[in-house]
Amino acid sequence: MGIMDISWRKILRLCGSLVLLLFVGCTGMPTLEEQQRLVQAENLVLDQITTEAVVSAWGSPPVYHSEFSYFFVMPDFSVIPQSRVATGEAPKGWKAGVHAGEGVYLAYPDRGWLLVFLDELLVYKEKLKAEELYALAKAWSYEDRFKTRLDETFKP
Repeated sequence: MGIMDISWRKILRLCGSLVLLLFVGCTGMPTLEEQQRLVQAENLVLDQITTEAVVSAWGSPPVYHSEFSYFFVMPDFSVIPQSRVATGEAPKGWKAGVHAGEGVYLAYPDRGWLLVFLDELLVYKEKLKAEELYALAKAWSYEDRFKTRLDETFKP
């Protein structure tokens, strides 16, 4: 009987997990209007806000940058762009996950936000001082001077 009890508990736990996954999966993305309200309130929810919602709510960003980027995947499944970590370092708590893709960086110095999007979804946000955001823009501009046409067209 003890073995059967454990089996039934595992089955019930598995069914409960599946129901939870179905519930979370069915909630979906907020509408564009809901996303815009979240952005206006500076409630920048990761994986729930698109670039369109941010630009509609706050206007075109004063600083825009796009590049193929690597992202550290943290244990809670949040991501941190490699560019936001010191060269040769890994973020504290990182295990081994990495994701890559075209990162879109929107900086709003007047609001103090650096927002990073991957596949049109907000995946990283960081509150920074305006001078820090302008320093990032200057570094990006400097790096762009050395890109070749090959860098612009080749995306692994």
